[in-house]
Amino acid sequence: MEPAPEKPLEPSDVDGPRRGEPDSAAAATEAQEAPQSFVRKAFGWLLEGVLILVGAIVIATLLRTFVGQMFVIPSGSMQNTLQINDRVLVAKFGGFQRGDVVVFEDPGAWLAPAPPSENPLKIFLEFVGVLPNSGTEHLIKRVIGMPGDHVRLNENGKLEVNGQELDETAYLYGEGGVQVAPATVPFDIVVPKGHIFVLGDHRNASNDSRCRLADVSRTPGMSAFVPVDKVVGAAVAIVAPLERGSTFNLPETFKTVPAPAEPAPAQPDLIHVEPGC
Repeated sequence: MEPAPEKPLEPSDVDGPRRGEPDSAAAATEAQEAPQSFVRKAFGWLLEGVLILVGAIVIATLLRTFVGQMFVIPSGSMQNTLQINDRVLVAKFGGFQRGDVVVFEDPGAWLAPAPPSENPLKIFLEFVGVLPNSGTEHLIKRVIGMPGDHVRLNENGKLEVNGQELDETAYLYGEGGVQVAPATVPFDIVVPKGHIFVLGDHRNASNDSRCRLADVSRTPGMSAFVPVDKVVGAAVAIVAPLERGSTFNLPETFKTVPAPAEPAPAQPDLIHVEPGC
């Protein structure tokens, strides 16, 4: 008796669903994996967003610390070079020179104490450089004398640095075609080592180095000078409002001022000072 020919194997309930029939187990697995896949994607998006935000904050902080920082102008002491609420970019590299407009930390009681900000988010964003600094612990003025410079108000009513009379018409505040006087109280001084002598462009509205030359509360006249290590940097551009956007250039009058004849003294040389400014 011959054996019956073998038949091809057919799918069974044990081996799996028959061809053309849905795999109920696989469908259930896919149904479970769908929400899990969405959760994984959502977590990935969230993680990517956090990493981007942290990276942006780190970059902004590094830029603020080593490259540049934004400041908001709070007063009219630098008009018309700078107007109230101008946003100024200050470079923290490259140094500064005589004639530059610089931002510096309050060297000691130049500013009245101000209440601290109560908005922690604003403080944080200003710290990392996302928002311009609006604090009241910084000032902005023009550098008139570098360490060792001999600065005085001469007989012509003009400022003189190392024997050269300054032509300040390019930046001194003026209104109705009349400019303010470079100074009204006579002085004759030599800037001490490691310090600078600064004035506002709107001399009638600026509480600057002139106003402290007669201060004897500590070393006579020392409070009139800003320590170099207090200088944040030189202003390089007005970035807002957009219609006032411009860059800063060194006034021509400072390009020919000679170097000091002698090394800077350890203490200010107050050849002649009077109270007031």
